Amino acid sequence: MSHPRVRDHRLSHRVRYHECDAQGRVHHAHYLHYFENGRVELMRANARSYKDFEASGLMLVIKKMEVDYLVPAEFDDLLEIWTCVEKSKGARIIHRYEIQRAESLIVRGISEIGCIDRNGAVKRLPDFLQWSDL
Repeated sequence: MSHPRVRDHRLSHRVRYHECDAQGRVHHAHYLHYFENGRVELMRANARSYKDFEASGLMLVIKKMEVDYLVPAEFDDLLEIWTCVEKSKGARIIHRYEIQRAESLIVRGISEIGCIDRNGAVKRLPDFLQWSDL
């Protein structure tokens, strides 16, 4: 039986104490980790693990990342991380992200990711990561 493909995924995350800076707010670099967790779980939602993907000899690497920090998140906040494939073609995927606390948008971002092999050569994305209708 074929697993239905999904373009977007939502993930909950409770802010941990060590993710916060001296002002009690989430340090800006942790949002990149949240985005990465979203991408990994989006792949898992499509019945693939990132671990198995890398075992096949392919890797996904960040080419470009844009982040808009709108409102700070704080220790113990429950965040929802939304990750969406905006475009996927050839060797490249563009993801969009939104992180919310309740109804408040905290952060949004966009990334461009390339597919390479272990030697760093650009490779076409496998079929399960291609979205020709986007």
